[in-house]
Amino acid sequence: MHIQRGIKFLLHKRGKGDSKNLAIRMRVTLRGQTPIDFPTGHNIDIADWDMENQCALPSCEYATDINRTIDEWKSVMNEIFARFELLEKRIPTPGEVKDLFNDMVGRKTPTNASLADEHDNLFRVFDIFTDTMGKQNQWTASTYEKFAAIRRHLKDFDPILSFPQIDDSKMQEYFQFLNKKEMRNTTIAKHLAFVRWFLRWAANKGYYNGTSHNTFKPKIKGIDGNSKEIIYLTQDEIKTLENHQFLPTQTSLERVRDVFLFSCFTGLRYSDVAKLKRTDIKDGFIEVVTKKTNDGLRIELNKHSQAILDKYKDFAFRGDLALPVISNVKMNEALKVLGQVCGIDEPTRIVYFQGNQRMEQVLPKWALLTTHCGRRTFVVTALQLGIPSEVIMKWTGHSNFSAMKPYVKIVDELKARAMTKFDSF
Repeated sequence: MHIQRGIKFLLHKRGKGDSKNLAIRMRVTLRGQTPIDFPTGHNIDIADWDMENQCALPSCEYATDINRTIDEWKSVMNEIFARFELLEKRIPTPGEVKDLFNDMVGRKTPTNASLADEHDNLFRVFDIFTDTMGKQNQWTASTYEKFAAIRRHLKDFDPILSFPQIDDSKMQEYFQFLNKKEMRNTTIAKHLAFVRWFLRWAANKGYYNGTSHNTFKPKIKGIDGNSKEIIYLTQDEIKTLENHQFLPTQTSLERVRDVFLFSCFTGLRYSDVAKLKRTDIKDGFIEVVTKKTNDGLRIELNKHSQAILDKYKDFAFRGDLALPVISNVKMNEALKVLGQVCGIDEPTRIVYFQGNQRMEQVLPKWALLTTHCGRRTFVVTALQLGIPSEVIMKWTGHSNFSAMKPYVKIVDELKARAMTKFDSF
C-alpha cells in the first residue's frame, strides 16, 4: 500500500510583514487528518529561504546545517511511512507519527525527557553528537580527531561544563581560553564554528535551551576572505608537475601527481575527487553532487583532465572509483614529498594572526601544499586565462562573488607586476 502524505518545510510568521529570524518547521499531512508540525530549531530570514525548493539559499550563513537537518528529517519521515506501508500495512495516526519521529531523531518527549534533563552530562551528549554526525556524514579519521581535540579543549576549559552554563558570556570566556593557547586565529574561528554546530544540534535535539549558537559571533582578526592566504601553483609549476618523469619505484607518487592535477584542471574539492565514480563521467563532462554543500555540478572536461581520466580508465579501483585516490591525510603528506621531488620550492610568505598579533613566516611552497591547493590553482588559472568569474563559479559551486575576491585580488596583483616589465623595454 501507499500512504498519501505531504512533507513540507515552512516558515512560521508571528505577524503580518514579519520577515526576519523566522522559525523553520516541518509540516506532515495525512489525508483527512490534522497536520503535524515539528519545530526544527532553526531560524532564517525570508530573504535567505528558497520557497519553491523549501531549503536555505546558499547565501544563508547556516545553509549547510539547515539543509542537512531538512534532508535528515525528510529521510527519517519517509522511513517511518515505509515501515507502516511495508510492515504494518496501515495508515498511522498523527500521534504515532509524532512519537516515532521524536524517538528516531532523539527529540525531547515525555518518554525521553530525562535524557535531555541530564544537563551536567554535556560531554556525553557531545559523544552522541560526534557518533551521529560521523556516521551520517561519513567522517574521515581526521575529522573525528578534530572533534576529539575540541572535546579535550572543552574539558580543559571546564571539566564540569553543563548546558545551562552556556551563554554568550561563557562562550567569551572560552574564546579567551583558546586565545591563551596561542592558536592561530583561523584555527580558533574553525573551532568555535564547530562548537556552534554542536550547540545547534543539541538545541534541535532538546538538550540545550540557549541561543549562543546563533548569537555568539566574536570579531577575530585575519579570518575574512581578504586576509586568507591563497596557496596555488603558477602555470609554470603546473607544467613542471605535468612533465615530470617519475622513476619506476615512484608509481604511488605519480598517482598522487595525477589526482592532484585533476583537481587543478577541474576545480573539484578533494572530497569530491575522492568519490568520483566512472558513472559520473559523461561524454565530455562530469556530473557530481558535492559532499560539502550537496550542490549538483556539471564540469566540462578539458584535454588535461580528460587525459588523466583516460590514463586510468582500464584500472579497477574499489567502488568503481575513477581515480587512484588515497585518504586526505595521506594525500596531504604525499603532496609535500611530490613538491620536493619536482622542485616546487619558491619561497612563499604566509601571514597569520594570533590574537591581535600579526605573524609572518616564509617557507618553500612544497611545505604548504595541500589538497585544497588544487581547487585554488584552478580558480587562479581560470581568472588568468580571462574566464569570467560567473563561469568559474558555475564550475566550482561558489555561491557568491565575495568568495572570489581573494582570487581576483591575486590576479590583479599579477597583472600589475607584469605591466612593470614594460619599464625595462
